[in-house]
Amino acid sequence: MKLQRKNRLRALSLGAVAVSGALALTACGSDDTGSSGSGDSTTAANSSIKCDDAKGQLLANGSSAQKNAIDAWVKQFSTACKDVQINYKSEGSGAGVTAFTQGQVAFAGSDSALKPEEVTASKEVCKDGQGIDLPMVGGPIAVGYNVPGVEGLVLDSKTLAGIFDSKITKWNDAAIKKLNPDATLPNLKIQAFHRSDESGTTDNFTKYLIAAAPDQWKYEGGKAWQAKGGQSAAGSSGVAQQVKEVPGAISYMELSYAKDGITAAKLDTGASAPVEATVENATTAIADAKVVGTGADLALELNRATKADGAYPITLVTYEIVCDKGNKAETLAATKAFLTYIASEDGQKVLAENDYAPIPEEIIAKVRTTVASLS
Repeated sequence: MKLQRKNRLRALSLGAVAVSGALALTACGSDDTGSSGSGDSTTAANSSIKCDDAKGQLLANGSSAQKNAIDAWVKQFSTACKDVQINYKSEGSGAGVTAFTQGQVAFAGSDSALKPEEVTASKEVCKDGQGIDLPMVGGPIAVGYNVPGVEGLVLDSKTLAGIFDSKITKWNDAAIKKLNPDATLPNLKIQAFHRSDESGTTDNFTKYLIAAAPDQWKYEGGKAWQAKGGQSAAGSSGVAQQVKEVPGAISYMELSYAKDGITAAKLDTGASAPVEATVENATTAIADAKVVGTGADLALELNRATKADGAYPITLVTYEIVCDKGNKAETLAATKAFLTYIASEDGQKVLAENDYAPIPEEIIAKVRTTVASLS
């Protein structure tokens, strides 16, 4: 089964071409940093990574949703480009954007596109330019749950809104029973966990609730959690750990965190069958997105209320945020080399095997062109 899944993902990545994870590597792990020795156009044995004049240290911060993708990237990139050391702190999208607009990092990872005021702030850092959004990594936001004895749980937008707004409090609630008539649901308290940090995952999850259950979810959304009640934990890894340990728990997390004892719910979207949180189904949803950014900015607008068969609507796109012009001279070559690789077909293959969804070809082709023009 695992081999078949990998083959499906590999085939999918070849068809949709490249995405990728965030710009910068993880601060942990001895394999995540490089030392001396890369030359011009150094090419790794199994990839087309071109180092060119890349050297020095790149600092980046942001989305924790893409951290697992980044861990996969660093092994490939640092093997080829030993003169580059990339240090990526996964402190959340909010922290990443703040670090970028304050000039502390070469680039940031965010699961939400820059707001107008953040673009304005970026102009202080990007001399003669501004921060732009480059969609690099796609992925479903899984709704992970821990309900002993219950598998194949089906939820919908209205029920999720009730759960995360503390209005549905027991797993055997009538609304959940209606969606799962054949399941034996326990009289167990629901422990709903949300992110304590400002998070693009939160922003995307609540955008789905706003679009698909507007009568039940009355909050305006954003990176900071707004609903009352519930419990919180920091980062995707934090909420995943709570779901794993707490009977009755439920939370939202990037798919690569929904493992090791965590089961993801299926969504009743109004399609012909409940939709699973899979890479393939996320890519189907992203393919329906529109580019709404202007100029070099490639911010996307997703159809959160889709009822298309096989389209998983709680999907996020992680953007790498970088200056279109005015990047620091000492980090420009390394930034372009890394971004070029992660937007390449070879980079896509690595990500598709790690539960991340490819950015469709029409969009990623524009990303490659924009990366080449960075100055």
